[in-house]
Amino acid sequence: MTLTAQARTIRWQGLDDPERTDTAVVSFRERELAAAGTSVTPGYTVTWTLSTVPGWVTRHLSVGVKGNGWARTLLLERSTEGRWTAETTASGNTGLPAPGLEDPRSLDEAQDADLGLCPLTNTMPILRLDLLNGSAPPDETQLTMAWVEIPSLRVLPSRQVYSQVRPYSPESGRAVVLYSSDTGGFTAELEVDADGAVLDYPGLAARLP
Repeated sequence: MTLTAQARTIRWQGLDDPERTDTAVVSFRERELAAAGTSVTPGYTVTWTLSTVPGWVTRHLSVGVKGNGWARTLLLERSTEGRWTAETTASGNTGLPAPGLEDPRSLDEAQDADLGLCPLTNTMPILRLDLLNGSAPPDETQLTMAWVEIPSLRVLPSRQVYSQVRPYSPESGRAVVLYSSDTGGFTAELEVDADGAVLDYPGLAARLP
């Protein structure tokens, strides 16, 4: 499988909230990616940037959220030794949980940041586990994610499972990946394109033309 060797702009519409629109500009490189995006809802707007090291392991995720009279930021970074750190700011009264990471050691096994409600952050584990190709591991792979709750920007460990349902087919233009998360007890079959980017995420988002 050869990934697109250029930046792409990808847009999704929310299925849980049809008024939410997500956009990501993604640069696919040799075994790594960099991306920036937005999520626009009636109540708040999210902006974010993401970069990985080779192997599609998260290096940094920066997120900002702005609502009516309030704002928050998060800078989440993973060191080369696998240690996670978080820097935050918050203004305004929201009643939301505090942003940031309470227990960095809870993420010692995590290689990925997973931004809540964002379809793009499923791409890294899909590529790293080689789930687009026919030679993908036959068994489910359990992972720990640094999950960023939206809109609070609280960071929590999330146990997730990925496995291949169908490899990528040029005829259909998609692969199918089984994904489950202990955050809300969610399980779904994700349809993804040749770059591992979500086409259809049942209950969350669908790709826009």
